[in-house]
Amino acid sequence: MYKHILLPTDGSDLSLRAVDAGIQLAAKLGAKVYGLHVAMPYPAMSYMTEIITISEATYSEEAAERAERYLAEIKSRADTAGVTCETHYTFDEHPAKVIIDTAESKGCDLIVLASHGRRGFDRLLLGSETQRVLVGCELPVLVYR
Repeated sequence: MYKHILLPTDGSDLSLRAVDAGIQLAAKLGAKVYGLHVAMPYPAMSYMTEIITISEATYSEEAAERAERYLAEIKSRADTAGVTCETHYTFDEHPAKVIIDTAESKGCDLIVLASHGRRGFDRLLLGSETQRVLVGCELPVLVYR
């Protein structure tokens, strides 16, 4: 059935529950998993430079550290379940596109992701990254709620 499951995460509690569901499924199917985090790039708005309190280097470093923590958590949970796991993070303004492209380039045959994440109520509405993945992807997608 499924042999390679993509597990995108934004680090939210619901996202980690989706990760757990994907790992449990992978363990039962003898599949491997691929953990992915897409961080937003530094917001470059030149007209607002006087109110930006963090440098691009600091922002990128902190985002990378956060991504590594999120992915280490996926790797730890997969290792505990005896599931082979690779991970990766990247910076991009379009997480859904990166999720879809990664699934295709890594040969994933299922995506397991949360119905919404860190961005709050607006993520529940049309236009959320999950909705964009559902609309833009030809692979099966399991949405954890």
